[in-house]
Amino acid sequence: MCQHEGAIFRSGMNPEGGVTKEISYEDLKALLGKSQDLFLVDVRSKEEVDKGHIQGSVHIPVDTVEAAFAMTPEEFKAKYGVTKPLLDAPELVFHCQMGKRGGAATAKAHEIGYVSARNYTGGYKEWSEKGGK
Repeated sequence: MCQHEGAIFRSGMNPEGGVTKEISYEDLKALLGKSQDLFLVDVRSKEEVDKGHIQGSVHIPVDTVEAAFAMTPEEFKAKYGVTKPLLDAPELVFHCQMGKRGGAATAKAHEIGYVSARNYTGGYKEWSEKGGK
């Protein structure tokens, strides 16, 4: 566990082996709507996202994360409608339904060079159960 600017981060194993940084429900909720730097990526399927999502998240399915983050900033903006985060983006967070795919996406982001990327391990399941808005 480590602390950075008031937020507590844990490290956990990702599905491919290795360690990923994690963020808790409480810390993610505190960032939403308050941090200009938050870039939240929902890596679930379109069908899952259509049933509900965390407001402000960008949908990039897990199997397209590597290709998406390899795009030029112009290509990324054209496809997703938002500015591509910089490699040193301080608040890049991936999530899925329960943590596994989010962990895989976070690990991929780390490989690409997004060293501060984190996984919201509780995923949309925890978010919706706790009434996150």
